[in-house]
Amino acid sequence: MESKTRVGWVAFTIVILISCCLELLHFNLPTTEARAADAGGLVRLSLRKRPLRLEDVKAKAAAGAGGRASLVAVGDSGNGASALPLKNYFNAQYFGEIGIGTPPQQFTVVFDTGSSNLWVPSSKCYFSIPCYFHSKYNTTRSATYHTNGESCEINYGSGSISGVLGQDNVELGDLLVEDQVFIEATREGSISLLVSKFDGILGLGFQEMSAGDAVPVWYNMVQQRLVKEEVFSFWLNRDPNALEGGELVFGGSDPKHFKGNHTYVPVIQKGYWQFNMGDFLIGNLSTGVCEGGCGAIVDSGTSLLAGPTSIVTEINHAIGAEGIVSAECKKVVSQFGDMIWDLLILGVKPDQVCSQLGVCMFNGAQYVSSQIEQVVKENEGASVNNDLLCTACELLVIWVRNQLKHKEIKDAVLNYVSEASFLCESLPSPSGESIVDCNSLPTMPNVSLTIGEKLFILTPEQYVVKIEEGIKEICISGFMVFDVPPPQGPLWVLGDVFMGVYHTVFDSGNLQLGFAEAA
Repeated sequence: MESKTRVGWVAFTIVILISCCLELLHFNLPTTEARAADAGGLVRLSLRKRPLRLEDVKAKAAAGAGGRASLVAVGDSGNGASALPLKNYFNAQYFGEIGIGTPPQQFTVVFDTGSSNLWVPSSKCYFSIPCYFHSKYNTTRSATYHTNGESCEINYGSGSISGVLGQDNVELGDLLVEDQVFIEATREGSISLLVSKFDGILGLGFQEMSAGDAVPVWYNMVQQRLVKEEVFSFWLNRDPNALEGGELVFGGSDPKHFKGNHTYVPVIQKGYWQFNMGDFLIGNLSTGVCEGGCGAIVDSGTSLLAGPTSIVTEINHAIGAEGIVSAECKKVVSQFGDMIWDLLILGVKPDQVCSQLGVCMFNGAQYVSSQIEQVVKENEGASVNNDLLCTACELLVIWVRNQLKHKEIKDAVLNYVSEASFLCESLPSPSGESIVDCNSLPTMPNVSLTIGEKLFILTPEQYVVKIEEGIKEICISGFMVFDVPPPQGPLWVLGDVFMGVYHTVFDSGNLQLGFAEAA
């Protein structure tokens, strides 16, 4: 969802708390320290942070929360620029303060490129427990409030909210967006919102996916001539020892935040910030999954890198991540391994192999797993066992195809059956997390994404998320499962694990995304 405000550059100083999108943190919010405006007229706020603990991870997994975040903007600077400080909630939630109304009522919100609305809890939220633990907007306390009354609802991966549309001024630092339509949430339908460190969300996606067709904050910032360029950019500081977490800049980008030039790719579909991504490599070897192109979105509200079960499992296997052991997966390996090999040799398309074996469903035009079909047709869902069988078959097809691409002969690759059994053990647990051995980072392979015909490399130190358990460190794979049904999917989600390594420019004026090595 979206919202933003006023003149020139707007920079948000972001502070990162080490964590993973699979956990909930229980800690007091860090104190802030304001600094004088720099030569560029930006005011920066330093935030102290606390490392993520294993207890926090378990708490979030138990709550079933997703990796969304919130931000709050504050601060001002000279020369027509504003800097808004952001706090990072377990490397998933970058949040800061905004003000709504006259006089402004303060809220902590997430700046989320994966959604397009601004919402905060309403003082009329009586029957949802999460509302009692967060700041609430009171219409009677604002002299500039205008009623709208239209009802709307938003569903997130980690919960949902519903309420009515209202209209009021929104402050972000020294920027003021006038007459912004936002959602006054009267119901928050998720326990994850109960324990979240933010009050609401400020979306930075396109209006095409805005609930109630509300004009996003960023659109109003542009229309009200509050920024010089129709561009905003994220710099996320992934240094766990740094006090400065990063910056979100409106109206341009800060050259100090990146090295070299940006690689730009066009936005292919307005809604999410979506583009075409090319091949996905583990080490120097192609997975073959995105050779013909895959849809990908850049989402500041997601902490990890998310993608289809089959390829994420292969990645987790390659890096030694441990997940759930699936008997159904091993059953597919033992029963269908030879047949999958033979079908691929005969030229059957990889996306039709499992349907020909009767393990997955084929809708006549597109191959889908029974799990995806269940999402599309909830009343006709397949059993959990069938879902696992289909997922295992998809995984094995990719494995065998890659063996063939490397010109291995069948006799020399008979071990792929036992190897694929180990792949089964790399299937992520139901809550998504996969643990890796922290001592194995030096031997883990790089993982590379192809964007605009250029490789964007992630090293093990960059794609593994470290958390604390007492005096020990726990390492979690930065890859999680996210299965999107067709025709939208399959889809990759590039979250903060990627954005922390590569400075990202969101150019709505030219409908393009830019990526450069972060400084």
